[in-house]
Amino acid sequence: MRRQGYDIDSPRGGGKSKLADDAGVHRAAVSRLLQRQSMPDLETMRRLAAVLGIPLREMLIRSGRLSEEDLPIAARSQTDATGPELAEDSPRLSPEEAARRMGVPPELREVFVKVAKQFLPASS
Repeated sequence: MRRQGYDIDSPRGGGKSKLADDAGVHRAAVSRLLQRQSMPDLETMRRLAAVLGIPLREMLIRSGRLSEEDLPIAARSQTDATGPELAEDSPRLSPEEAARRMGVPPELREVFVKVAKQFLPASS
């Protein structure tokens, strides 16, 4: 955050508010994240990662919620106009398994799975 020019150390620096505004998230979400009071939801993490120029995978690992072993980099097949694709033999985590590995509380897993499935390509 600091490397991207957000003054998150000064109470009056406005860095937290600017980051929240740039990412389109609530300032409280940024404050809670920095104070390690809570883990933002996936969409908040995605928005913060985009603004900070950090891949979502790296953001999840840096947050301490997942390890590199939890999110292995899949072998890539040829790229096409839409970008890189996963190799056919590369295993994918199901949204249910991702929720379990991320420590999503059981009472929130159903919601997590529904949201995560919105980001997956439609199966043919």
